[in-house]
Amino acid sequence: MVPVGSALFSPTCNFFFSPCVSRSLHRSQNVIKFCVSNVMAETTTVRTSERTSLGFKNLTETFWVDVQRAEGRELNVALSAPLSLGLSSVENVENVAIRVELSNGCVGWGEVAVVPLVTGDQTKALVKVREACQFLRQSPPTTLNFALDEIARILPGSEFASVRAGVEMALIDAVANSIDIPLWRLFGGASNSLSTAITIPAVSPAEASELASKYCKLGFSTLKLNVGRNITADIEVLQAIHAVHPHCSFILDANEGYTSEEAVEVLGKLNEKYSNCYPSADMGVIPVLFEQPVHRDDWSGLHDVSNFARDTYGISVVADESCRSLNDVQKVMQENLASVVNIKLAKFGVLGTLQIIKATRKSGLHLMIDGMIETRLATGFALHLAAGLGCIKYVNLNTPFLLSEDPFVGGCEVSGAIYNFTNARGQGGFLKWTIVSCTQVDCCHGKP
Repeated sequence: MVPVGSALFSPTCNFFFSPCVSRSLHRSQNVIKFCVSNVMAETTTVRTSERTSLGFKNLTETFWVDVQRAEGRELNVALSAPLSLGLSSVENVENVAIRVELSNGCVGWGEVAVVPLVTGDQTKALVKVREACQFLRQSPPTTLNFALDEIARILPGSEFASVRAGVEMALIDAVANSIDIPLWRLFGGASNSLSTAITIPAVSPAEASELASKYCKLGFSTLKLNVGRNITADIEVLQAIHAVHPHCSFILDANEGYTSEEAVEVLGKLNEKYSNCYPSADMGVIPVLFEQPVHRDDWSGLHDVSNFARDTYGISVVADESCRSLNDVQKVMQENLASVVNIKLAKFGVLGTLQIIKATRKSGLHLMIDGMIETRLATGFALHLAAGLGCIKYVNLNTPFLLSEDPFVGGCEVSGAIYNFTNARGQGGFLKWTIVSCTQVDCCHGKP
């Protein structure tokens, strides 16, 4: 911890937070409070990346949290249409919502993304959420950093990354609400708006064309298509969309569906088909990204497709399912296996994602941020993080557009493909908690 009375840099504005210690009468613990000082210094002009590391890191080490209540509940919402995610297809959001309330009355919200073939089932997630919430309720006041470290100990590795992410979101949101800072400023303040691509689910060519028309009219210029199941069908869907919207950009997500030979074949056929129809080389028909073309463990295939796509067509290949840990990301960097890495909070956790961003910042490897099947709760947190950092090149955070209803109140404003963050603090929204299921595995307990 920094010495009492020293100044901490704020990532959000031209003043510093000065930690002032007050004695908690009921626990004999030193609880940090923040006093605002209008002190100016040269460090207020540091780059966004440096502001993030200074501001957020200092906050975790100096802000003390006293969790009064913590609970998790089922969060179930139907999708408008089935959606492919990796090797699975889902029809409903069956996630877990987390609510954390601090002793100062400030509340934070988190969401655990649940995809059975990826993260495990909802029941298992609820059990782990219960363990984490019980720990938070029983813990004495502690620094945010210590609380997050203990959550990582309780929920280690990739197996519990999604649950860990949900708890981290709730704690960080509660702290941001406590100090009256919106999340995008807490993470660096690079921007208060962000644009996203939109996903076209695996449907017929006619349905895909209709959806593309709908989204293009709403202002989406980049469409993400799930491919990798049948080369002929994939080509037909792309042709149908391109026929009515020739200037849309495409992201192709094969979800591990091709062999390296098939992936190369698809790119060749796309180029051949479109070159015959549109002799001009500037028709916008080459996908900007080709995501996870081969099986997650086919590292040599990923390398071969990436080199071919980049050298032949100028297409960037994205490693998604291949990257399940920081070690995997480092392997991609060191061996030049892909041009882009896809990061998801549910796959790495919030702190794990920040660690990966830091590791890739000077490597030349670009980043894409994506999500699982999530509501605006988890999606909004990821959007705030990406906007605040300002170093993520590709954004595909759109599952709230694919839900039949929205259980989240407030938060970011949506205008077509653009998210705007106008909230005064935290994420700026909350769940309709009364309609979220309360099951027997969780209890609405506060501190004894």
